[in-house]
This record gives sequence, C-alpha cells and structure tokens, in this order.
Amino acid sequence: MNEDYYRAEISSLNREIRRLNRQIETERRKELPDKFNPFDNPTDYPYFSGDYSDIMPELDAPDCSVPLDPAPEEHRKIKRFYSIGGWCVMGEFFVSNIFMMIVMFILEMVLKSQNSGAGEDAINSYMSSSSILAGLNMLAFMISNILFAFVGLKMANIPKTQLVRTRDFGFGKALEYCLIGGFLWIISIFVSSGIEDIFSHYGHTTNVMDMDGVGVTGVGFAVMMIYQCVIAPITEEIFFRGMLLRVFSRANQRFAVFATAFFFGLGHHNVPQFVLAFLIGIFLAHITLKHNSVIPAIIVHIFINTMSGVVSNVEEYFGFGGIIVAECVILVIAIAGFFMLCLFRGKDKVPSSTPAQSRRGIAVAKKSVVFVSAVLLQLIYTVALIFM
Repeated sequence: MNEDYYRAEISSLNREIRRLNRQIETERRKELPDKFNPFDNPTDYPYFSGDYSDIMPELDAPDCSVPLDPAPEEHRKIKRFYSIGGWCVMGEFFVSNIFMMIVMFILEMVLKSQNSGAGEDAINSYMSSSSILAGLNMLAFMISNILFAFVGLKMANIPKTQLVRTRDFGFGKALEYCLIGGFLWIISIFVSSGIEDIFSHYGHTTNVMDMDGVGVTGVGFAVMMIYQCVIAPITEEIFFRGMLLRVFSRANQRFAVFATAFFFGLGHHNVPQFVLAFLIGIFLAHITLKHNSVIPAIIVHIFINTMSGVVSNVEEYFGFGGIIVAECVILVIAIAGFFMLCLFRGKDKVPSSTPAQSRRGIAVAKKSVVFVSAVLLQLIYTVALIFM
C-alpha cells in the first residue's frame, strides 16, 4: 500500500473521531440541566432571569436538578437579590424626599432674603404656582430613580444593556398594549372612586395629593406635563421594570411581577394611584418579561400618563365640547382595550410558579430584613399621609 492510502485512512479516522466527539458533546448537553430554566417551568421567560448557575453552581454538573427547598447557600444568594431590591427602594425614597426638603429649604431662605416683607405662606404659594415646585419634583425623582436603578443593576451584576434588548416587538404590539393600558386606567378610576366613597363616609380621603394651585403658570404647567408624560414614565420604568423586576426575577418571575407592582403602587403614596399603579404594574411587568426590555413598558406608561393629563385638563381648556369628545375617545379605548386584553390573556399569561419556585419567592423574601423594611417604610408613610 502506498503513502496516499495511509493518509486517506488517517484522514477518515480523524473525521470519525470528530464525529464521535460531537455526538458525545451533544449527549452530554442533553444530560445537563437548562441553566436558564432550571425549574423546568414552561410559563417562564428563561432569557429574562439569566443564568441560574450564578446562584447554584452545581447546575454545571450533569444530572443535577434544583431541589424542592433551597440549600443554605442558595437561600442566602436568593435573599441577597431581594435585599438589593429593598435597599434600592428605601434609597430611592429617602434620596428623593431628602433632596426635596433640602432644596426647598434653601430656596425658601433665598426668597425670604430677597423679599423680606413676604410671609411664609406667600413664598410657598409662589413656589407652588410657578415652575419651581414642579421642576424640583421632576429633578428629585428623576435623579433618585436613575441613580438607584443603576446602583441595583451594579450590585446584582446585571449589564445595563439588558434593559433594552427588545424581542419580538413592533408597532402592532405597541398599539395593542396601549389600548390595554388605557382600559386598565379606566377600570382603576371606578375602583378608586368606590374606595374613596368608603373612606369619605368615615371622614377621610384617599387622595392626599392636592395639586390645586401647583404649576398654574405657563412654564409651571409645561414642566408638570413634561414630567408626567415623559420623564416619570421613562425613569420609573428604568427603576421598577428595568432594575427591580430583573433583580426579583432570579428565582421566581411570578413573585417578581406582583412584588414590583406592589412597590410601584406604594411608591405613589395615595390610594387612587396605588390602584392604577398596581393594576398597570402587573401588566407592564408581564410585557417586560415577554419582550425582555423596558421599551414596551415605557411606551405604554407614556400613553397612560398622557391620556390622564389630557383628560384632567380638557374641561378647563376646552369646555363642555371637549368633555364630550374626551368621553367618546375614552369609551372607544375602553371597548377596544377590553377586547385586546381578552385576546392577550388568551395567549399570554403571567408566569406561574412551580413548587420549588414558590419556596424561593415570598418564603425567602420575608426573611430579608431589608426587603421587609422597604415594604413597611412605604406602607407606614402612605397610611400616615391618609390618616394624619
């Protein structure tokens, strides 16, 4: 046999070795658990929660599975993520409120020094009616939301680019989701009205946000609308659905959806907005999971806030005719949104929890002192505003 024959034989053997190696690797991968869906939950969105081997390194070994109850080290790592979210919620609360108090105090001192004859009530009225209070409110919440969103992402080791890696989203989906959001906004108005009637019967009000006299100047009104319709939706979504939802979703997406919606509602510190924020927060979290991005939630949030702003000012600026037109538009949105919601719920549902995930949701979160403290802080502050 000549040399060419042996070379051909060796080449054939090498190809067979490579084929067998690929087959072995394929079989090995079949034995390994899915690190992006370790709980084998078909309702989860596995690309959203990330690689679970960061929490449970044993998943890199063949034939490993997640136990029903978390081991101590896994429990500690899951609790850490809930604590990160709790720290950021409390940080956002304190920074936004302290920032407002400090800057308001400084401005009051400056205005008093320049207008020695003006009383405190006159100065406060001027700050409220002009663009000052509206601008400070926008600045305080914009800074605190963005700051602690990025702090939370950094602590959780989540790349900021993950917030906007949008999947399967286009104009049709945006229109569908905006109509659903409009329907949820309308429903929340009726629910809030019923709750307000109950509270008013006992001499209390659920709406502690008195906006009369705030931003009545042209510039003040413009600043309020920019904040309500653009800045607030973007920065709140980056904080709640961008950071908080991802941090809470590492082990239980269903818990993350309702936990972030609850914090989102409490963060508004009044019952009418809590009802809206909680309902819409569930929906916004769901579409964020579905599309792996805050972009859809930002678009829907902008639509709802803009619609709310237009409706609340239409009577003052357009009279009775404007009210009729607005009510007709609301009716169309309500009907279309209801049908869109039925269709959406028929094919897309909020993720459910497996038994193992249930033991890694609220069961772990309630053992985090920081998480519980964040809940209590928001609850106590909201109740104090209502009853004091």
